[in-house]
Amino acid sequence: MKRPKLKKASKRVSCAKRYKIQKKVKEHHRKLRKEAKKSGIKKRTKKDIGVPNSAPFKEEVLKEAEQKKQELEELKEKNRLAKQKERAEKRKKEKQTASAGEEPKTKKAKKEEKAKAQREARAAVAKEKSTKAFRCSELKKVIEASDVILEVLDARDPMGCRCPQLEEAVLKHEGGKRLLFVLTKIDLVPRDNLEKWLRYLQAECPTFVFKSSTHLQDRTVLEKKQAAVNGKVDLSRAGASYGCNSLMQTLTDLASKEDGERMLKIGIVGFPSVGKSSIINTLKGSRACIAGVPRGLTKCMQEVHLSKKVKMIDSPAIVAAPCNSGVKMALRSLQVEEKEKSPLEAVKTLLRECNQRQIMLEYNVPNYKNPLEFLTFYAKKRGFLQKGALPNTEQAAVTFLNDWTGAKLNYYSKVPERQSLPPYLTEAMVTELRTGVDLDKMKMANEHIITRIRSPNETSSILFNSKCMTDGLLSFTEVPAETPASVDEEQQEEDIIEQTEDAEQIEDPEEAETPDSHMVPTQKSQQKSSCKGTKGKAKPAFINIDVLASRQNNDDAYDFNTDFV
Repeated sequence: MKRPKLKKASKRVSCAKRYKIQKKVKEHHRKLRKEAKKSGIKKRTKKDIGVPNSAPFKEEVLKEAEQKKQELEELKEKNRLAKQKERAEKRKKEKQTASAGEEPKTKKAKKEEKAKAQREARAAVAKEKSTKAFRCSELKKVIEASDVILEVLDARDPMGCRCPQLEEAVLKHEGGKRLLFVLTKIDLVPRDNLEKWLRYLQAECPTFVFKSSTHLQDRTVLEKKQAAVNGKVDLSRAGASYGCNSLMQTLTDLASKEDGERMLKIGIVGFPSVGKSSIINTLKGSRACIAGVPRGLTKCMQEVHLSKKVKMIDSPAIVAAPCNSGVKMALRSLQVEEKEKSPLEAVKTLLRECNQRQIMLEYNVPNYKNPLEFLTFYAKKRGFLQKGALPNTEQAAVTFLNDWTGAKLNYYSKVPERQSLPPYLTEAMVTELRTGVDLDKMKMANEHIITRIRSPNETSSILFNSKCMTDGLLSFTEVPAETPASVDEEQQEEDIIEQTEDAEQIEDPEEAETPDSHMVPTQKSQQKSSCKGTKGKAKPAFINIDVLASRQNNDDAYDFNTDFV
């Protein structure tokens, strides 16, 4: 019991309790001695008998032993004095800091500093891994280490997901790499469009259709114990996937042709958010790799064993070259995640390539005049509001981009007319890629999957204009010093003209409804000439995002298409 005005409680106990404790300790020690005696363990150490008199050179041995003993004692004394001196210097330093008005750091403060240094070190490592040069080097490692390369293509835009530089590097590699295509997210495109794309791609390379499972989770210790007891592996969570059996069977057949016990290494490559890690997780039956809606989650190569003969290698996303168009960069690069481009600009470039009526039906928004107005309507519909009940268009733009890159939105692109093979691909290479793959079995499996999958209609999907492949970088030294100015300048001119027209429409909607046919072309030509004259000198000024707030400033103007509350 702690008595008042005392820092610590008293250690005094009653005599009966003390005697009882001593008795218990004595009995415990006796028990231990008895057990040690039974097991033959003797605690007592044998006494050193020393050097016998009959031993030769007895005096020299004794002198040597004494000398070693003295050396050990001197070393102990030296260490003791060094520690004493160190403690004295520490106390002196603490006194100096206390006299200067600085309090000595406590253990808690030291721990916080250590934790802060560790966090900074981890952040530096993460920043280094997220650089384009590191991603390019990791992608090269995956290509060098793999025997088979699976290029993952989004079925909604297969041509835009192809990288000619990567395909050329794989096909012309000295090690004789094999290239295969995998079409993912097949449940988000119409069935006819999927069949056309499959025929188009199979003319160049063996192509598999695949739908990844979206509800795989990390396996817990309890699940592993149950699997060990029952002798079965629970694959029910991977039941929503399609194409696992055909792809795994082909990979197993290729692995069986390897010499001896050598494993077949399969590298999975592609642009961001095409479903690389999801394929590995679905084939594995558990969440072995990080996968999610945000783009660029995979930072470095990761090996996952599927069987004794098959090993998958996950890779970071391909770095898109800056010479691509704005639409390609919005969908296939990480400019928005790396803060190189705002999500509002990416949404503007995407909306230009889509039919406005289809966008209105898909997102259930009224007729809009520009991308900012669309984002305003979409933010209000989703409840993305800032302080003062203003629509948060930036959050709406990020959600819109996630819909287009994630496995949610139904859209498709037209299949181009059959032309000649790419310059890096020949008929001999096509026949060589088809060797070792059972094409009939693959074709039957693809047809079976397409008939079983639930596909959307063309009327409920958005038609997206995608025409060519996306250029990528395999080494960071390939980045040009200056990006092509033609595409950027045209887009900049269009943005400035669009913003000026929107500003005029917002300021005076009555004049915008009844424009003079003779004045419109002259105004546009004047705007283009003014834009060209000021190019490179001043950046375009952005108009007010809240369109409805700007309209309320006009007393006479009233828009009957908008409900004011």
